[in-house]
Amino acid sequence: MAERKQWKWADDPSLNKMEFTKLEKDGLDVIETIVNTYSKEGFQSIESSDMDRFKWAGVYQQRPKDGHFMMRVRIPGGILNSEQARALAKIAVDYGRDLVDVTTRQAVQFHWLTVESLADIFERLAAVGLSSFEACGDCPRQIMGNPLAGIDPYEVLDTRPLVAELERFFLLNREFSNLPRKYKISISTNIHNAAHAQINDLAFTPAKKTIAGEEVIGFHVWVGGGLSAKPHLAKKLDVFCRPEEVVKVAEGVTTLFRDFGYRQKRTHARLKFLVADWGAEKFKEELINLVGELETEGEDLLKGWNGGYFYGIHEQRQAGLYYAGLSVPVGRMNAAELIELARLADEYGDGTIGTCNTQNVLIRNIPQEKVAAFQAEPLIVNRFKLTPNTFVGYAVSCTGTEYCNLAIVETKERMRSLALYLDDAVTLDTPLRIHMIGCPNSCGQRQIADIGLQGALVKTPAGMVEAFDIHVGGTLEEAQFNRKLNARITVDKLGPFLAQLITLYKEDRQEGEQYWRYVERVGLERIQEQVDSILQTA
Repeated sequence: MAERKQWKWADDPSLNKMEFTKLEKDGLDVIETIVNTYSKEGFQSIESSDMDRFKWAGVYQQRPKDGHFMMRVRIPGGILNSEQARALAKIAVDYGRDLVDVTTRQAVQFHWLTVESLADIFERLAAVGLSSFEACGDCPRQIMGNPLAGIDPYEVLDTRPLVAELERFFLLNREFSNLPRKYKISISTNIHNAAHAQINDLAFTPAKKTIAGEEVIGFHVWVGGGLSAKPHLAKKLDVFCRPEEVVKVAEGVTTLFRDFGYRQKRTHARLKFLVADWGAEKFKEELINLVGELETEGEDLLKGWNGGYFYGIHEQRQAGLYYAGLSVPVGRMNAAELIELARLADEYGDGTIGTCNTQNVLIRNIPQEKVAAFQAEPLIVNRFKLTPNTFVGYAVSCTGTEYCNLAIVETKERMRSLALYLDDAVTLDTPLRIHMIGCPNSCGQRQIADIGLQGALVKTPAGMVEAFDIHVGGTLEEAQFNRKLNARITVDKLGPFLAQLITLYKEDRQEGEQYWRYVERVGLERIQEQVDSILQTA
């Protein structure tokens, strides 16, 4: 066990309870304890104080806390190879009841694991260059990126080397294993903001600047984004970051969070609160004090937002090669399907698979002469479709009460069945993004959805009934969170209610008008009138 660091805040009596737990024992120390003790002696041997530290191993107790665990596996930048995919599938078969989820941060998630299985899983992951370590906890988590990095015709720089460098620097780095709260990084030069910059604690987006007569491609830097119950959009600093400065800047931003972030209340401990209090200018000044002078911002190369969607067969930047964007309904698959994806990646592509923050996947580097055969593969025709139906294709869901201890409603199967219902009930030729979450933590990112559904409970004569609050108009194209309507819809009425609401939009919209733009045009008051009318006639 490594020697504990003496942090500057260690003697502050106002720290929240979790801070004292981390001071007593670094979160990373639990990995050794799991391997050497808990995996051999079983669930009953786990010390209660270590249960929170399991997050640093990428592991949470799953609902209903009966000895089973959820695990997240880091997929840096959202790109894995076929060998890694097969290893993940084998873990799902052997330990995870054949269940694999793709998350909204491009990670892979297992359920039903026991503590006895964890040491073997850690070894299997390490053998193929993967890790679950620090996929959870108060530390730098999964690094989000562009799943098309290196092949994307809409990127200005291949970010794969930078993702790898950031991963090497932060993973298991005890200088940053005790942050005030979770910490999320994204880096992409896709001009359509594929990595959702504005909802990350730290994000790098494409930019260019003429320096000493030479045009340099680099990054703008964003800090302080995040969702949960008090969502904040990240603020762009007046900084231009050269590619060779990315790790230095990331280290500096993370150091500021570590040393100045709030540790008194867990609900007020994310970087977004420090950034809101300091402002972008003060944050920049403190960053430069740490890392040295940086160029001021250059020309922003972002051109809108693709929502993280890549469906269909598309040309790559490499002539004669194509990528395939596939739909994985609500991000859930079984091990056999993941193994089949690995086969398709090997047989038709270069053996790499992309995981998307929309809970979908990609196959990369398909030669033109293989495209037709690829399109005819049964998995593509029947399950992971290139052109999914509108609502199934743009549905996102968190885990919900099926496995999550924080959720208050079931979401995963409900969102899947709701999307199927809407595809039968409404014909729509424009993508409409519906995100469903089971609690305010917003793992399903409902704030950026056209329609966000947040779980709630309603008291009825028959008892408490699951319901959803309705939020409309979210987007990162012009960076705004959706807004709550005065409507709490019980689950038995949710499908018909949304079908009517979406039909009114369909009848009233301008040609090709996206739902969030429609909400902006007609106004929230008009949408509320539509809701009131639907509820009066229900």
